[in-house]
Amino acid sequence: MPNKLDNLKKDNGFDKHPERINRNGRPKKIVSQLNEIGYSNSQVIDTIRNIVALTESEVKVISNNKNYSMLERIIAKAILKDHSKGSLYNLDILISRAFGKPKEAMSVSSNEKIEVVFIKGKTIL
Repeated sequence: MPNKLDNLKKDNGFDKHPERINRNGRPKKIVSQLNEIGYSNSQVIDTIRNIVALTESEVKVISNNKNYSMLERIIAKAILKDHSKGSLYNLDILISRAFGKPKEAMSVSSNEKIEVVFIKGKTIL
């Protein structure tokens, strides 16, 4: 059985294949990229809120006009795609991103008996 540290020895991995080294590091997430070009999280949310409130014809103008930012165009296209399919999937995601998910009610019922034990200063259920 080979030693687990054999891959760290010379002439293995990056020594033989330096083209495998990712010199730029891990790719940045889309939110980080948007922050670098000037979009804050609140601006992304405001953009979603504004586009969701528009009429279909106004959303079509945004999706087809190259003068709008890609963020605005992508959101507009997602809304139009859902509309053409009669789906709410993308819209649900955008609304929950902009406004938050609604509160969910839960009820728990049980027919089990609860036993309460009192011990000097403590209550044990």
